[in-house]
Amino acid sequence: MINNLNDLTLALRRFAADRDWDQFHSPKNLVMALSVEVAELVEHFQWLTQEQSRTLPLEKLPGVREEVADVLIYLVRLADKLDIDLLAAAEEKLARNAEKYPAAVARGRAGRPDSSGAPS
Repeated sequence: MINNLNDLTLALRRFAADRDWDQFHSPKNLVMALSVEVAELVEHFQWLTQEQSRTLPLEKLPGVREEVADVLIYLVRLADKLDIDLLAAAEEKLARNAEKYPAAVARGRAGRPDSSGAPS
């Protein structure tokens, strides 16, 4: 059973090794495959309104779930190849974003900060 990112990383290594696919899993190839999977995920939401995207029909969820899994798999495999600790990278990025977008200034605003630091 896969319970965390480390388990998933090891399972993906074994999966690729069992098929002799490691030779094809260069960072370049993995990021290209990742972009394709993200595009396939986007297709499920293309042309939907904001509200429709929040309330997907039940019959659409399996396809979305499959594409989300593909994105995660390629992202974890890419991070493994580049020796990136995904959780540490996400934690660091979240800390930088907290500084860049203080809650008191950014609350309820979607825009990027202007020169004063306030979201536009």
